[in-house]
Amino acid sequence: MVPMRIRIGAMALTLAAALVLQSMSHAASQGTGGTVARPAAPGAIDAAFKQFWDARSPDEAARAAAAVLQSGVSVDEAFARLKRGRAYLPQAARGVVRLSRRVGQDEFGYTLDVPQTYDPSRAYQVRVQLHGGVTGREDGAVRGSGAIGSLAGTEQIYVLPNAWIRAPWWGDKQIENIRAILDSVKRSYNVDENRVVLSGVSDGGTAAYYTAMRETTMFASFLPLNGAIVVLANDSLDIANDIYANNLLNRPFFVVNGRRDPLYPPGVVEPYVEHLQRGGVDLTFRPQADGVHNTAWWPQVRDAFEAFVHDHPRAPYPARLTWQSDGSAITNRAHWIVIDELAEPNPQDQRPPLADLNRFEPAPLANFGVRAEGTRIIGVLGASAASTFDLRPDDVVTAVDGYPIPQGSGGFLDFLSTFPGNRLMTLTVQRGNARLDLRGYFSPGRSAPRPLFARTVPSGRVDLVRDGTTVQATTRGVSAFTLLLSPDVFDLGKPVKVVADGRIVFDGLVTKNLATLMKWAARDNDRTMLFDAEIRVKIAP
Repeated sequence: MVPMRIRIGAMALTLAAALVLQSMSHAASQGTGGTVARPAAPGAIDAAFKQFWDARSPDEAARAAAAVLQSGVSVDEAFARLKRGRAYLPQAARGVVRLSRRVGQDEFGYTLDVPQTYDPSRAYQVRVQLHGGVTGREDGAVRGSGAIGSLAGTEQIYVLPNAWIRAPWWGDKQIENIRAILDSVKRSYNVDENRVVLSGVSDGGTAAYYTAMRETTMFASFLPLNGAIVVLANDSLDIANDIYANNLLNRPFFVVNGRRDPLYPPGVVEPYVEHLQRGGVDLTFRPQADGVHNTAWWPQVRDAFEAFVHDHPRAPYPARLTWQSDGSAITNRAHWIVIDELAEPNPQDQRPPLADLNRFEPAPLANFGVRAEGTRIIGVLGASAASTFDLRPDDVVTAVDGYPIPQGSGGFLDFLSTFPGNRLMTLTVQRGNARLDLRGYFSPGRSAPRPLFARTVPSGRVDLVRDGTTVQATTRGVSAFTLLLSPDVFDLGKPVKVVADGRIVFDGLVTKNLATLMKWAARDNDRTMLFDAEIRVKIAP
């Protein structure tokens, strides 16, 4: 029999585990710590934590947390034990480990590629690698050897899940699948929770953008290879959930695309890369001059890729955080913010809109339709103004209307931006051994802004800034949210102040609570991200 499931917070739990968490949360709200204070029985704490660490899923951990609450352990000692984490067994499987998860009628196959030198006494970086060619797969069976193969980098644990036509990467089935796989990996292997990254190739690269907009908490960075965010706006993908570009602001990106990729050419990819960069996304773009739709360039990129991962560990309690959600239980939480309730639309709300990455407006020269690297043409969009010049890839532009491009300048596009638009123009180019004057119409005008992704249901957004024990929250479309507090960043010996939309909504002392600590420890299974207090905030209409 399939167990009944209900939703709590940002995870799906079986009914029994959910009732445990509800009981713990109720006790926490009463300030009791979830149990009657009593002296710790000899051995009771060790036994309770062994049961908690031996749990094989968040469900089991939530049930085991009840024994911890009854053990008499103090909040501070429980916090210290959770920080230390479980003991990892030396006989953990190494090499390619073939595994699967069954959800209803679906079998989600996946593999782990674990170093033969795995040492349980040290924490390992993890890369989740998403494959391409999703629509060509009929099931979730593992293909090939299941090893990372030619995309191997520095020594780490590789997680290789599988997607297929009925369970593509751009769906919440796969968000839940990746969460469950990583939870399982962390229970068996010593993982550095702040160095878990998600990468992918082709469809998997496109899915890296999707995942970042639906799940950000687990990952340190996202590394799309040969993907394109604009593909997610294609109706043919039949994406069931709204996605929010503002959520990309939370993480750094390392993006690689080929200049000669016939599937995702520069004219398709680069305007969106530039849009994200202008909008504040921390995005490193590494276009490969001769790259097509494969990863033949990996040997030249590998060291920079791994250096980026090394230099961008996750901050488990980011001081700045933006999260937008449709309020669904699977995606209403990011790190220390939980969006509990969306607000009814208010036509009387006169507040200015927040900066919105979903408002896509190409840069003027991107709209002109030419891509260039220095003075060399990389690509020209068909039916664009630039196409009237008969420019071709690898043409080198030497002059504009008879004016030579200065040495040491920003190149052709920077020089072109100094000329007035909407007129005939002559470009002098070197094409092989020939010098040509190409005449066409220079029209760099802006396109009208348009949504990057359609919005089909109401959503809410919270932007947080933490400074000491003061939190500034800017909200839109949210009537209630919860802040999760960790002693790693909040001194609970001092009052905590929460200012929402310019109004003080909380100002006072907050008591640490064992039930709260164990509830989130069961859900997150993360030694570096622990919360022992909550503040529930209601936004006045």
